Amino acid sequence: MEITEFVERSVGNWRSQRSAHHLAFSHFEAIESEIEILSLSLDDLEVVELCKSYDIDPKTAVSPFRMSWSGTTDWDEKEVMEGTCILVPIPDATNLKRGKLLRDRGYAETMAAAGNYHITEDDTFVLVTEYDRAAAEEKIWFVNPNVRCRVSLIKTSAGTGVVTASFSSEIRQAIEK
Repeated sequence: MEITEFVERSVGNWRSQRSAHHLAFSHFEAIESEIEILSLSLDDLEVVELCKSYDIDPKTAVSPFRMSWSGTTDWDEKEVMEGTCILVPIPDATNLKRGKLLRDRGYAETMAAAGNYHITEDDTFVLVTEYDRAAAEEKIWFVNPNVRCRVSLIKTSAGTGVVTASFSSEIRQAIEK
């Protein structure tokens, strides 16, 4: 699988159930959320601006998308976690299974971030993003067209210690007509 197929398979509305282990706090957290992934056009202003902010030619981008989420956690039942971000894959010119993923909002820190991705032989999408104070590693794979799994690790900035480990199962929701 190449990045364009991965994004195409990810587009849609997903219901996610995540369990997270916050090792620094010795705390377990259960999170339920709704995730919406929408394709964007290559000439979308936000896509072009994000590419330019990294001095990357927008013509090298493929399959940009917007991901929005809204969820609740048992850690603080009153808090609703929600947000949105623009993601723009920039495949390696010589290997379409590798490249950079630009984000206007990161996973481990809420700042713009560029991670390196690759897709393994078993079609697992692997993204590694280094931030100022942490590093994130995410792996996403499809069990079938409507079920995907995600494992995320937040590591110390040196990459030697794991701060948070989580597992998510995500089920595609049928579109109501």
